[in-house]
Amino acid sequence: MSSTLQPQFCDVDWEPVIRAIEQADSIILTTHCNPDGDGIGSQLALYDTLTAMGKRVRMFNRDGIPRIYTFLEHAWNVERGHLQPQTHNCDLIISLDSGAKGRLGLSDDFFEGSTLINIDHHASNKLYGDYNLVDSRYCATGAMIFDLMIAMEMPLTVASASAIYTAILTDTASFRLASATASVYRMAADLVDAGAKPWPISMGIYESRPLAGLHILSACLETLEIHDEGRSAWLFITREMYEDTGADVEDSEGLIDYGRSIDGVEVAVLIRSDENDSNCWKVSFRGKTFADVGKLAGTLGGGGHHYAAGCLMRGSFDEVRDRVRSAVSTTLS
Repeated sequence: MSSTLQPQFCDVDWEPVIRAIEQADSIILTTHCNPDGDGIGSQLALYDTLTAMGKRVRMFNRDGIPRIYTFLEHAWNVERGHLQPQTHNCDLIISLDSGAKGRLGLSDDFFEGSTLINIDHHASNKLYGDYNLVDSRYCATGAMIFDLMIAMEMPLTVASASAIYTAILTDTASFRLASATASVYRMAADLVDAGAKPWPISMGIYESRPLAGLHILSACLETLEIHDEGRSAWLFITREMYEDTGADVEDSEGLIDYGRSIDGVEVAVLIRSDENDSNCWKVSFRGKTFADVGKLAGTLGGGGHHYAAGCLMRGSFDEVRDRVRSAVSTTLS
């Protein structure tokens, strides 16, 4: 790797991770359920690097890979479903961008006999690995993989640079969040120099929406509610809305940002139904200035960042909505 590349943070001790990778012959890379651009980008970039080192690597996600990221190299190598523990026979499992072991959607016996490395940038991470490299200073887990590659003296390829750029682009909301510091822009420039192409990547993620995505957007906006004297915005998606529009969970990605964009709103909330379980709800939060939605989500059993977080909740729609409404009002009081 070019000596001109500078890590985001020079004080991170990557040595235990590097040593575990060097000692492993077979490795599985995984990320959280319903993976986002950071989880997928981190996974694909590390896969590109480890296979170049001669390692036997598999990528396995409970929910596979969202279609908006299938343009990235190696995307079709991601396996999905329920991999049987006795079949993977690997030395090392690396979890990427998942704040809790349960968020991987894998049974406990899946990890038996393997070393587990946990690489993540969520402050609420539960430190569930045999080795935990968790640092909330990073804008994205993909940025951590950038630093890991520098520490391993592995070169950026077009594939790894494009995957890391995707991770950073999506987890900084297209470089709009406070986490997009000067060093992040310098890293983005290094990724572009290595072959990442910003416009095709942005087009693949943001400009390739299916028509059903617009229908679910329209239906979702019809549910908009404003509470807490104009400081919270609420959006909802039910199973019936998915059925009526022909949309799916992937099509609801980013809809919460419409709530946050309203002038005066400090906390945006999106409550959406699980496609398969009518008693399970995914609750997403977005903050704008002072509200720490990571702490808010933590009070409801979830976690995340200061400005973006979420949780899973069980119960009827009314029960979940009322519990969340009380927690949001407390945060804003």
